[in-house]
Amino acid sequence: MTRMPREQRRAQLLDAASEVFTRKGYHAAAMDDIAEAAGVSKPVLYQHFSSKLDLYLALLDQACDRLVDLVSEALDSTDDNAERVVATMTAFYDMVSSERAEFRLIFESDLTGEAAVEERIWRVNNDIADRIATVIADDTGLGWDQSKLLAISLVGIGHVSARYWVTAGPVPVAEARQLVSDLAWRGIAGFPLTQTGEHHHGHRTTGQPSGQPSGQPAVEPTTPPADEPTDQEDS
Repeated sequence: MTRMPREQRRAQLLDAASEVFTRKGYHAAAMDDIAEAAGVSKPVLYQHFSSKLDLYLALLDQACDRLVDLVSEALDSTDDNAERVVATMTAFYDMVSSERAEFRLIFESDLTGEAAVEERIWRVNNDIADRIATVIADDTGLGWDQSKLLAISLVGIGHVSARYWVTAGPVPVAEARQLVSDLAWRGIAGFPLTQTGEHHHGHRTTGQPSGQPSGQPAVEPTTPPADEPTDQEDS
């Protein structure tokens, strides 16, 4: 057996473990299966990972880091907030529709009752929400607590809808992410930009983000009818 540098061997083991966990699920997978898939002996596997759970958590950490990177790149990709919403929702859908198996560790884990897994899933959602909340607070002037509440709600839309789509959704991925983006944008667009937000982050586009399906015009905000005049002449 060729001796690999430690980091290269670790990456090889993680790739093999990802394939085995995806195919069998955590509970049915055995360290023997992973060692065999990697082409190493079980003692070599245990030199890098002390247990099956330790190996699974290393994979989960890797997947969580990738999702945070994808959302961060989406937020930084434009100053137009409508496009930011599209890019952020697209990050969730791109991950779940990827041929890579890592998304299943976040979106379809059969270890959600394990405290260490729950903590990591909570942490990745919280980290993403912090990044979104920073943009919301800068743009709207809302306080941090209010901005964080809105941000975690947007994360929930992306996470839960993507999880549903990958397991049961018959809607094509491009249409799914556009529908969800429209939903998220129509909500967050209701919070007006401050002058600082307008200066630093460009304009807030009314209607729908670009990518709107043809034949469905952008919806302008509805102006409520003016109240009847109430002023009366002095008697």
